[in-house]
Amino acid sequence: MQLLITNDAVVFGILIVVLALVFWTSGLEHRFWKSFYKVVPPLLLCYFIPALLHWPLGLISGETYPDGSKSQLYDVASKYLLPASLIMLCISVDFKALLNLGPKALIMFLAGTLGVVVGGPVALLLVTKMAPNLIPTSPDLLWQGLSTITGSWIGGGANQVAMKEIFQVPDNLFATMIVVDVVVANVWMGVLLYGASRYQEIDRWLKADNSAIEALRIKVEQFQASVAKIPTTTEWFLLLAVAFGGVACAHWASDQIMPWLSQYKDTLESMHLESIISGFFWMVVVATAIGILFSFTAARKLEGVGASRMGSVFIYILVATIGMKMDIGQVLQNMGLLAVGIVWMLVHVLILLIVGKLIRAPFFFIAVGSQANIGGAASAPIVASAISPALAPVGVLLAVLGYAIGTYGALIGAFLMRVVAGG
Repeated sequence: MQLLITNDAVVFGILIVVLALVFWTSGLEHRFWKSFYKVVPPLLLCYFIPALLHWPLGLISGETYPDGSKSQLYDVASKYLLPASLIMLCISVDFKALLNLGPKALIMFLAGTLGVVVGGPVALLLVTKMAPNLIPTSPDLLWQGLSTITGSWIGGGANQVAMKEIFQVPDNLFATMIVVDVVVANVWMGVLLYGASRYQEIDRWLKADNSAIEALRIKVEQFQASVAKIPTTTEWFLLLAVAFGGVACAHWASDQIMPWLSQYKDTLESMHLESIISGFFWMVVVATAIGILFSFTAARKLEGVGASRMGSVFIYILVATIGMKMDIGQVLQNMGLLAVGIVWMLVHVLILLIVGKLIRAPFFFIAVGSQANIGGAASAPIVASAISPALAPVGVLLAVLGYAIGTYGALIGAFLMRVVAGG
């Protein structure tokens, strides 16, 4: 009989032990582990082991427990550890060098958006023509339900809910679309994390010019080496004060902005800007701004006592909590819609690769441009920092852009799917 652990403290302990074992074994000189981690990157295991503990092992759950209570681990990681990590990863960033990365990051982000907008109708057309009886949902309901995935994959949860309200998607269909959204997006994130461990090989295949990225990475690493020291207790507390004091400011600012924006809710909704009426959106924006502002002050020297390392630890904890939310077993219950989701994602990837090849964009821009759309602010910095922690701010800035244009892109995609479905 399978045991489902329903105590968040126990589940958190399990996740930390999993992360520790992954990084401990990845540092061993044993022949087996060295060969194993040449094929499977540590970050990928930090993501998929919690997913396997959820399903099929049934030991933990990242969603609702049998007694009706809800796990709070992802909420804590996304609302407290994520903004703290953004601040700490931004402290040592060279903002001028970041701007020198050029327009390729923006081009790949927009290519990813185009892939989502076009991929939906293409996938719907192919699947319904090749297997017309695979999806029992009526054509009208189908394109309306899929519009919520378009919103999610460009802008995030707020845009997804906006599409549900605009097209009056029934709750049961909306729940099914969330399953397809989460499963396909999480599997794709796993692919990107694997690609991040092989980015140099992919860059050679793309014939990409990654000189600006490497220059930024080397510059940050040189700065880290120049200020590195054994931290004192006082310095640890200063680092924590900057990180979580910044988190407090981000939450406070979000709490002030939201009531003010709510006065203009009708106007913003008429302009399809529902996504900015989100506390999470403003928390991420303010936390990133705080981190960038600190990078111009003496607080930048806190990198020497481990700012980016601590930020990375928080990111890995977030990765594990995202992984434990993925229920692979639900795939079997939605095979028709899953087929649409897979084809949809393949179109998105194909457009990214074509554009990336044409402009010789490094894999970093392709991966972050994709994840800034598909995953948003919670996961774009994860993929970026998998290549280098110095690059995490790029993922955040692009994800924020996704929030702004998500509803517009979703409406275009919905219209195209409506034409394909004959609605």
